[in-house]
Amino acid sequence: MSAAPAGFDLEGRNAMVTGASSGLGRHFALVLARAGARVAVAARRGERLAAVAEEIAAFDGRAIPVQMDVTDADSVRAGVAAAETELGPLSVLVNNSGVAVTKPALEQEEADWDKVLDTNLKGVWLVAQEVGRHMAAHGHGGSIINIASILGIRVGKQLLPYATSKAGVIQLTRALALELAEHGIRVNAIAPGYFRTEINQEFFDSPAGQKVIKRIPFGRIGRQEELDGVLLLLASDASSFMTGSVIKVDGGHAINQV
Repeated sequence: MSAAPAGFDLEGRNAMVTGASSGLGRHFALVLARAGARVAVAARRGERLAAVAEEIAAFDGRAIPVQMDVTDADSVRAGVAAAETELGPLSVLVNNSGVAVTKPALEQEEADWDKVLDTNLKGVWLVAQEVGRHMAAHGHGGSIINIASILGIRVGKQLLPYATSKAGVIQLTRALALELAEHGIRVNAIAPGYFRTEINQEFFDSPAGQKVIKRIPFGRIGRQEELDGVLLLLASDASSFMTGSVIKVDGGHAINQV
């Protein structure tokens, strides 16, 4: 039985979440499963994916682990095919895989640039394209949700490749939305501000992190569950006339130029 409000129900839908082994990706997979979707949880760390699938099974949800490298086209094709073999045609994709390298701009190396752009932008394109091909072939439409960032809209120090990649994700979202509309496929993006995860919690507890928090109008970083509403909106028929949208969820951070 779905726990989602009327109009946001995902009962009977099949979804894929990339970067689902931890952090926001894991959280997104749990939210979709609780709303009734069957979920393919995809990432490179197979053992952690199995744990997420077991967590979903514990509340009678259905999830399968799919070991997949979003930077490798062959791995993406195999992963999407495996998901559809086990679950059936995908109707929801959450393109969440992402990495960051934090260094001053003049110290960023070519390898840093390649690592971030390959995962955050090329990976989003490869997965969206492959899932989009399947959605178009099945003829049932669908929803692709790309996870961008407010750093694709505004910038911050020491995150040059990351900010560049997320700006690319926003424009990729718009370009795909324009082309895939004829297939009934909606492509939208969520641009989160700062949310506490296992990766950043140490930073936000530090003096430097506290300084960042002071620039957020709400005076705090986000809680993961504060992304649930926009995720379910974009994944479900509640957003049936939305495509090419970029929704900021950031406590007002992007409007504060201080």
